[in-house]
Amino acid sequence: MLIELAPILSALLMWAAFPPLGWGALAIVAPTPLLAALRRVETRRGAALIGFSYGVVFYSLLVFWVKETGFLSLTALVLLLAGYSTVYALLVYRARNWGSTSWWLMAVGGWALIELVRLHLPFGGFSWGLLGYPAGEYQWLRGATHLVGTTGWSVIFMAVAAGLTLFVTDRRRPASWLAPSVVVLVLLTAIGAVSAPTADGIDLRVAIVQGNSPCPGERCANENEQIFQSHLALTRSLDPRRVELVVWPESSAGSSVELSTNPGRLAQVAFEARRLGSWFLIGSQRTIDEDSFTNLNVLVNPDGELVDEYWKRHPVPFGEYVPWRPLFDWIPALDQVPRDLVRGTENTVFELPSGSVGSVISFEGAFPRSTRPQVREGAEVLVVATNKASFGDSPVSDQFIGMTRMRAAELGTAVVHAAITGKSAFIDADGTILSETEAFQSEVLIGTVAYRSAGLTLYARWGDWVQYLAVAAALAVGAARWLRKQEGRRSPAEISGEVDAEV
Repeated sequence: MLIELAPILSALLMWAAFPPLGWGALAIVAPTPLLAALRRVETRRGAALIGFSYGVVFYSLLVFWVKETGFLSLTALVLLLAGYSTVYALLVYRARNWGSTSWWLMAVGGWALIELVRLHLPFGGFSWGLLGYPAGEYQWLRGATHLVGTTGWSVIFMAVAAGLTLFVTDRRRPASWLAPSVVVLVLLTAIGAVSAPTADGIDLRVAIVQGNSPCPGERCANENEQIFQSHLALTRSLDPRRVELVVWPESSAGSSVELSTNPGRLAQVAFEARRLGSWFLIGSQRTIDEDSFTNLNVLVNPDGELVDEYWKRHPVPFGEYVPWRPLFDWIPALDQVPRDLVRGTENTVFELPSGSVGSVISFEGAFPRSTRPQVREGAEVLVVATNKASFGDSPVSDQFIGMTRMRAAELGTAVVHAAITGKSAFIDADGTILSETEAFQSEVLIGTVAYRSAGLTLYARWGDWVQYLAVAAALAVGAARWLRKQEGRRSPAEISGEVDAEV
């Protein structure tokens, strides 16, 4: 009975580590009951059930807000993610009789492998629920993120949890791998406390215009026009020369009011740009044809001219496009996605007189592989433009800000997080939230962020190197065990024949 309850306990502890509770320290020990159960389970089927139970409970709680797009969407996503935790459970079960070192390497590296795969597959991956994200709740952990990244914290937390599991289940060697794992955790914490990144360049004064939606999560008449007008009205409340950059969030100038094809709307924005003497970065959508569109950020200079644009490169599957559309035509809910997004192909970095600004759009902010290239191309400040209107009053906004604050800490780059319905925030280069709005309020948030001039962080240069090392160690120990098993299957006659042939 305890074995059956262990994955449920792990799932509840893991969920509590994320918003809305945000008890991040629990992530360090949350996997321990799951791992202990996998050390004790006697059958492969039992191990699969443990992994599946953990996944269903954890992800159902974590992403319950997906139900706003339909329970079919939520069910499909949870089953997919639970499939990953099932595969992980089978990997750990296979190593149950290995020595403590080999088992520990497989437990840690296997987790890193599963996170690596689900960051990419299927359809570009899904990053909610990475074990390392709760590190962002504490400055004393977040400070070293520029060295190891979010995925590095996943490896370190799992290393501690696996060491603790051995301590609990292997009484013959009670200190096996627990002490060194804790030492690494403490060492990184100490390093982070004295080396947290800073944006050391000149200041950039920014206004985030959070215009809200007249009908969040629903469709209503003239919605795009109403959203545009609410952002325009708030912008008119700004005083001239008060800010250098005005940011309107994702889809604040949606298809029917898109600036390049609506000269009247562009003229209204241009007037404000000239009045304020400010640059504008505006989230937009542009219809390409009856079957396709693009999601983009456009840059308007203080003279009111459209001077550059960034096209979203990582769309939301089944939200902005339907993969293998002919196979899914039978699902009624997909009628809400009649067109597919055309992806951008370039890491566009906007050049302002004071410095370089990179931007990503919504879902992209959840993936380091979307933000790292921007910084490597020269971006010294990042803007994450998002919407979140579809998900109601749920933890999704806090969860997403928790992810973008880790993008800031990874790259040592300040982040301007702008959302139509909130929450919007200014995030410092070490991941500290400087200020933020409430959800579903119309307001202008004004803040100052600094450009980064100190060069690339270790993570910006080398990416997920800790994750790759953990995966390589697990693959190496797995290959070594397989070769040893193959050697053991050879008969004495075969071995004797090889010896005679050599002689």
